[in-house]
Amino acid sequence: MAKNPRGATMNRLQSAARLTRTALAQRLLTHGFYAGQDQIMLMLAKEDGQTPGQLAVKLGVRPPTVTKTINRLQSQGFLDKAASDHDARQAHVHLTENGREAIKAIEKSLRKTEKLALKGFDKKEQKILARLLARVEANFSDAEAPEIEDALEADE
Repeated sequence: MAKNPRGATMNRLQSAARLTRTALAQRLLTHGFYAGQDQIMLMLAKEDGQTPGQLAVKLGVRPPTVTKTINRLQSQGFLDKAASDHDARQAHVHLTENGREAIKAIEKSLRKTEKLALKGFDKKEQKILARLLARVEANFSDAEAPEIEDALEADE
């Protein structure tokens, strides 16, 4: 069996990630969303009323990036901002009715992109891939891989 050239695994991982992002971005664009907007929308679908700072931390991006994206989503009619009841300096971001409806399109785009990415994989291979990717994520985030694996097994 031929030896894997140095860096080949990293190149494939980067290529797969780039192709996945591109495929998802194309699907989202048909619904009026630009790259990254879907993540904010999905975070708000899980927990509406977060501050831009909270969203930035959870997404691992800088607050100005989140603020710019929130402003664009607000101008598109998907989000509203409201001053905090406790601190007028803080704003809380909420999905509008249009935003809640758009979540369905985002989730559908994600499902279709995942289906394409996993085409030809059987269920066992999909679970193995999920575990391996969780370990890669753990390596980068200093999380403990066994905890992630336990969480994945709980989902089964």
